[in-house]
Amino acid sequence: MTDALIYEQDEGIVTLTINRPEERNALSDDIIFDAFLGAANRINKDNTVRCVILTGAGKAFSAGGNVKNMRDKEGLFAGSPTEIRESYRQGIQKIPLAFYNLDVPTIAAVNGAAVGAGFDLACMCDMRIAASSARFAESFVRLGIIPGDGGAWFLPRTISRSRAAEMTFTGEMIDAETALEWGLVSRVVPNEELMDAARDLAKRIAVNPPHSLRMAKKLMREGEHMRLDSLLEMSAAFQALSHHTKDHAEAIEAFFEKRDGNFKGE
Repeated sequence: MTDALIYEQDEGIVTLTINRPEERNALSDDIIFDAFLGAANRINKDNTVRCVILTGAGKAFSAGGNVKNMRDKEGLFAGSPTEIRESYRQGIQKIPLAFYNLDVPTIAAVNGAAVGAGFDLACMCDMRIAASSARFAESFVRLGIIPGDGGAWFLPRTISRSRAAEMTFTGEMIDAETALEWGLVSRVVPNEELMDAARDLAKRIAVNPPHSLRMAKKLMREGEHMRLDSLLEMSAAFQALSHHTKDHAEAIEAFFEKRDGNFKGE
């Protein structure tokens, strides 16, 4: 794994840290794109992983695309319109496809500015916790561009369509308390308590049977575009599988014995 994205695992919890503080954790080259793809593949192949925390090194969560590269027409922003389109498809658009399709629950621990593609990255996670210093902006319009990384799909599914439109069409920044009021984040904590709060939530998730976590997440994802009758059919199949797992039997025993379950993903 590249140093641009630090991968750390403590029992069933993986913490991914975007490690480009000198660039405010910009997302604008193949190194970071491939790092996200590699991390997602590693997580999905590892059945010991039960939850993922994503955060940024330094004072920013992620400032999104590198504006200097935009100015200089370098990297992702170089070439003809056809070449730029293909650069997006083979570059930054790897992130939403890989990260959104992670099998396990994900938490964005937003430690500072989450702007443009960095903001959309936070919206790709299932849950968001913000430090009091966090700021959020769907800022593409202010640079004369559009959300090229799927933000127009993620943001209206994260907050209301009206709020999403306001953020998209103004490009204005909102603070952590406004993000909480709008339902963008589930809680705001002091800066120094952010990672402890994220780990606490991750631990509360990770104590549950891993097959239940993965299948519940899959149902929530499919429910965003599937008909109700189709989702019910899928739910019935998943439930039948769940009833025949060892972890389900352990959960029932633990319930009646009034103790915590010991789940092994079996």
